[in-house]
Amino acid sequence: MKLGIIGLPQSGKTTIFNALTRGNMPTTASAGRIEIHTAVVDVPDPRVDKLSAMFKPKKTIYAKVTYADIAGLETGAAKTGISGQLLNQLAQMDGFILVVRAFTDDNVPHPAGSVDAKRDVDTMLSELLLNDLIAVERKLERLIEERKKGGTDKVLNERQTVLFTRLHEALNSNTPLRKLEFNEDESHELSSFGLLTRKPILTVFNLDESQTAPSIQLDHPSVALMGKLEMEIAQLSADDAEVFMKEYGIEELSLSKMIKLSYDLLQQQSFFTVGEDEVRAWTTRRGASAVEAAGEIHTDIQRGFVRAEVVACDDLLALGGMTEAKTKGKLRLEGKEYLVKDGDIMHIRFNI
Repeated sequence: MKLGIIGLPQSGKTTIFNALTRGNMPTTASAGRIEIHTAVVDVPDPRVDKLSAMFKPKKTIYAKVTYADIAGLETGAAKTGISGQLLNQLAQMDGFILVVRAFTDDNVPHPAGSVDAKRDVDTMLSELLLNDLIAVERKLERLIEERKKGGTDKVLNERQTVLFTRLHEALNSNTPLRKLEFNEDESHELSSFGLLTRKPILTVFNLDESQTAPSIQLDHPSVALMGKLEMEIAQLSADDAEVFMKEYGIEELSLSKMIKLSYDLLQQQSFFTVGEDEVRAWTTRRGASAVEAAGEIHTDIQRGFVRAEVVACDDLLALGGMTEAKTKGKLRLEGKEYLVKDGDIMHIRFNI
């Protein structure tokens, strides 16, 4: 899972990245320069902590999210199409974190001359939509040229023309493509086009310490946090951070909520494997079958899948152990088509 952190210059993208990753990347960059920094972050999950306390394993491994701080996207970049290098980076992301400036700082002037979170959200969403509109129009032009020249696959041309006409109509009416539904064939058709508004998006309002979240209605998830303060806390030792948070009455960092929202944004869920050697959270898509989940562990396990022993994490924690779960009938055998639920603990039986 890889999420790209995007936003206008001086919005605090790298500040949020540092807060998420406990990093210390410079928070200033040359205007227009394409810079990409990536880091992997653990997804906070109290269930993992409780399972680790129960089994006392040698290793405890959390689910992961990869964040990429992407600099270089500015107002007007999409008018002629986002540059190939930057577009290639954006297309590789599974979704976007859109950082929107809500803080005021006389030492960091806003490129537009004033702070207006609603305007900046609209600006960035419009940039992504305009890029897709240009790409779709170019594709439709190529399809027309192919039909004129002849010698192409007429069935494929017709199918793509219908699909991209539908995309064009949506984009022309300012509808992002993530709002449309696509069947499996259409999704496969579009997978190589890197259309940016197909990707899920989470907006982060970057506040200062005196602000509350702006009241802005969006058609996608959002979270507000004090980026600079949370970056400073993230760079403290665990003990110092705890003292600091108590002093300011902070019970939980908003970053934890943001990471969880990031995980949800990509429609992912966690299942667990447990034992004396390792307690581990694995990631699979919501609605995945048991054999698909087995493939997240290892392709050989997927290939040789026989059965899965399954117990819900909440049941195991409530009952106190595997023996008790089995005695109470909570540990069961499931086949390949079983739909994995968030929080399932699984032991895969396989034979290769």
